[in-house]
This record gives sequence, C-alpha cells and structure tokens, in this order.
Amino acid sequence: MQKALDFLSAKDAILKQIIDRFGAPIVQKRAEGFASMCHIILEQQVSIASAKACYLKIETLFGSITPEIIATASDEDLRSCGVSRQKTIYLKDLAAKVISHYIDFDSFANKTEEQVRSELIAVKGVGNWSIEVYLMFCLQSPDIIPLGDIAIKNTLKELYGCQTYEEMIALTESWKPYRTLASFVVWHHYLVKRNKINM
Repeated sequence: MQKALDFLSAKDAILKQIIDRFGAPIVQKRAEGFASMCHIILEQQVSIASAKACYLKIETLFGSITPEIIATASDEDLRSCGVSRQKTIYLKDLAAKVISHYIDFDSFANKTEEQVRSELIAVKGVGNWSIEVYLMFCLQSPDIIPLGDIAIKNTLKELYGCQTYEEMIALTESWKPYRTLASFVVWHHYLVKRNKINM
C-alpha cells in the first residue's frame, strides 16, 4: 500500500495533505459472493448502519443468505427484516440469476472488470454504484472511482471545486492506476471531518 500512497501523494497535493494529516485509510475487504452482493443492494440509498441491521435480521431469520433461501423467502418475511418491496424484487432477481447460472460469483476473480460489470448490470436494481462497490470491496479491483457515491462526489466538490461528472473524471485521471485507494483516502477524509471516525 505504501508504494501506492507515495504515488498518489506525488501526483496530488490535496491527497498528500489528507494522507499526511490522517494517515493511511482503512481498506476494507468483504467476502466475495451472493451474500455480499445482497448486502450491497440493501445499502443502496440508506445508511450503512441501517443496511447492516437489515442484513443481520435476514441472516438471523434464515440462518444464512443463499440464492435458494432468498428465492423461496416470502415477501412478508423479508419485509419483517426491513427489506422494502423494491429491494425484495432486486434480491429475488439476483437469486434467480445465480440459480440459473447467468451469474457465477465464483468465476468473477478470473474475469475482467468489464465482464463482471456486464453480468451484474443485468440484475434489476443494480447500477454502476453497486457494481463498483463489489469490485472495490469484494474483488479488490485497484483502479475504481465510484462517482455515483454521494460521499465521493461531495468531497471532490468540497476539496477540488469539481461540479460535473466530466470534471471529476478528468481530475482522477492522474490517480490511475490507484483510483480505488484514492477513493478510500477521500472516504477517510469525509468520515473524519464528520466525526464518523475518531482519530
């Protein structure tokens, strides 16, 4: 990681200031597979804490989170865990695509980023943000910048004055091939400044 941090510090004075002030970010790793993708779907447009509580309720109710369990779960049971009607549709569509072998999570580690994107984008309710979170956290892809993430967008606006998607893409070109780690640095700044991480 130090090599990548040194690279980013040399390329971008603002990232260097964040790293010098707050230290290296915590790079989180999530397990690969269906359950993690379900968790990411639950995280859409809600707080991380709320999504985690919902995920744990499902896990407690059913014992584990597998395609077969989600596919056969009643809407009422999922609703009792806090899953909205819309997200129930998304989870069941993901389960159906895994059961039918349209999606094979075990194969993702040997596929290109574009191949993974093309499979996951076919799932109802799964867009670029959800795919990028899976690539970053589960597959540890090194060069992802999730510009659909509110915290990333707001921090780039705050620190760099970027207003448009095009400006953000242009800014982050110099961060390649370590845009994932740069994203963690930006998230780190966002969380510390809002007292969500104690330094």
